[in-house]
Amino acid sequence: MTKNSFLKGAFILGLAGVVANILGAIFRIPLGRIIGAEGLGYYQAVFPTYIMLLNISAAGFPTAISQLVSQKIALEDYKGAHNIFKTSFLVLFSVGFISFLILFVGAEYIVNNILKNPKAYYSMRATAPALLLVPIMSTFRGYFQGRQDMTPTAISQMMEQLGRVAIGICLAFVFLSKGTELAAAGASFGATTGAILGTLYILFVYIRRKRLIKEEISNSKVYNQETKSQIVKKLLSIAIPITIGAAILPIMNLIDSTIVMGRLQFVGYSYEEANILYGQLNGMAASLINFPYAITTALSMSMVPSISYFYTIKDNIGLTNNIKTGVRVALLIGLPASFGLAVLSTPFMQMLYPNEPSSVGQMLLYLSMCVVLLGLIQAFTAVLQGIEKTHIPVINLSIGAIFKVVFTYILIAVPSLNVKGAPVASLIAYIVILILNYRYIKKHVKVEFDIVYFIVKPLISAAIMAILVAVSYNGVLLLVGNTVACLVSVIVGGIGYGLALIKTNSISKEEILMMPKGEKLYKIVSKIS
Repeated sequence: MTKNSFLKGAFILGLAGVVANILGAIFRIPLGRIIGAEGLGYYQAVFPTYIMLLNISAAGFPTAISQLVSQKIALEDYKGAHNIFKTSFLVLFSVGFISFLILFVGAEYIVNNILKNPKAYYSMRATAPALLLVPIMSTFRGYFQGRQDMTPTAISQMMEQLGRVAIGICLAFVFLSKGTELAAAGASFGATTGAILGTLYILFVYIRRKRLIKEEISNSKVYNQETKSQIVKKLLSIAIPITIGAAILPIMNLIDSTIVMGRLQFVGYSYEEANILYGQLNGMAASLINFPYAITTALSMSMVPSISYFYTIKDNIGLTNNIKTGVRVALLIGLPASFGLAVLSTPFMQMLYPNEPSSVGQMLLYLSMCVVLLGLIQAFTAVLQGIEKTHIPVINLSIGAIFKVVFTYILIAVPSLNVKGAPVASLIAYIVILILNYRYIKKHVKVEFDIVYFIVKPLISAAIMAILVAVSYNGVLLLVGNTVACLVSVIVGGIGYGLALIKTNSISKEEILMMPKGEKLYKIVSKIS
């Protein structure tokens, strides 16, 4: 393994995540226009619980399966690789079935007593079957990835997302005549139909290749037999840390879904008003922070095995280089995302949801401040997982969640904040988690961060980008509409940020070379600088 080689893997995973989020954004825009903020309130109320259960069964296991399968195949132990696949299938099917029962059978109790949103009942039941199918699909994805065959995973992801988008929108439109409540349930069922399509496709691929797989198994040169319990222990040791790293944002959203509705009604908002505010916050504004979140999630997933590798062989230079690179990349992604979303918060919301009030833009403004902190938390979590301190992020996340609950409860009641108190509470919680993670890293790893190189220079570059975005947006807005002005300012800001990084020496030659097509990029950068 080369130093910082995780960047190329992060790029591939991040690109896939961005594409998935683009499809998700495409889904939400027409959906928001069909069922409105009220319908999004019912639809969105379900998803924090759904995603939380889905993360438990699917977030970390594909990577864990692929890692164990690839190790077996490297030894030409094809029988052992398939044994891992079969055991993983049983584990994930069991977890998925339990998750399905919780959401389907417990739907009435959850929406009435926990979410305080009884009209989300049909949406929750419509989503539940996806919890049974996605873990099954994840098992096949992990197996094929371990065999270095990414095509089944890529196509199944596309089919899953496209099915969710197309069928969800169609069902929302069809059921709209029967009421917003059922229209939201139709949209929610898109997740189930997407999972059905993705699972059917990847199962079809497996059946087609079954003969080849059997031949490989019969030709295995070695077979190191392992019991099911041994395999499960190995799976959990890899999957749990990844799942924890991916759980930060869903946990915060789950807290919001359980507190915001009830608290808004307690301070004087009607049920309908509270539901609309919640739909605007989590269904509209919050969806935009998923784009940088997808990239930083991919970064953290790629960091774990790399950090673990250098920690295991006691290569302190390689370890510190990987830590520094991961943290810097998280900052270089998070800072411009936070600044850009802040500057264009209201224009973005006006572009995507022209019928909604300007207050939705204010919600995005508050949320934008969380992006850079969230990216750093994910990077620090990956470091702690890689150095075998997997319990520390769990403890710190729990402490942060307590802060989140307390401050959400308090700030929602502040009249000038109301629903915007939820992102402010998230900001406080993220700061607490970040400080705690950083303290433990400093304690267990001798790594020093140059403040000028790590913080000051990237901040200057992001500030320059924000100024360019604001100036270009206001200038173009005088000539054309809001949509074109947003798009032009994003392009100008992206180019300006890249040039600012180069001119301030915020990115090194080694970091450029580690990127995909790094040599070509470096030649271009050399000419510019």
